[in-house]
Amino acid sequence: MESGARELGLRLYDLVRSVRLLRHRRADERPAIPPGMLGMLVQIDQLSSDCHARDLAHQTRLDASTVSRSVAALVAHGLVERQPDPTDKRATFLAVTPAGRAALADSHRWYGEVLERALADWTPDEVAALTAALGRFTGDIEVALGNNDNDNLEAAR
Repeated sequence: MESGARELGLRLYDLVRSVRLLRHRRADERPAIPPGMLGMLVQIDQLSSDCHARDLAHQTRLDASTVSRSVAALVAHGLVERQPDPTDKRATFLAVTPAGRAALADSHRWYGEVLERALADWTPDEVAALTAALGRFTGDIEVALGNNDNDNLEAAR
């Protein structure tokens, strides 16, 4: 398996390079969401409507200060708003604005079009197999690393 693991490592390097290229191109062609902020916006959208910044930090495994700066940037761009928490006057909920939802939809469409072009010669079974394998692989990586909920992704950025 050593040569297989080495080859997989090389393909992962290629994948990371391709993901960076996608992110860069998306930021150039769809600038409504600032570079590096799409993932944070997606997370806020996926969390419940009573999303606090601390929930977002836990979900993304990022430091609270990083989340705070990212949220501030998203608010400044009109993509996210802070809404008062009626049960705790010191806290606020984060909510994606209509402009944020439109920008998300546009970005999802853009990624979908790119993936459709990239996978045009693939069969549905090949796409399904890749999707399943990537899901299993990412889960197994977390297990192999000890699945530590205290892992912080600051260093991985």
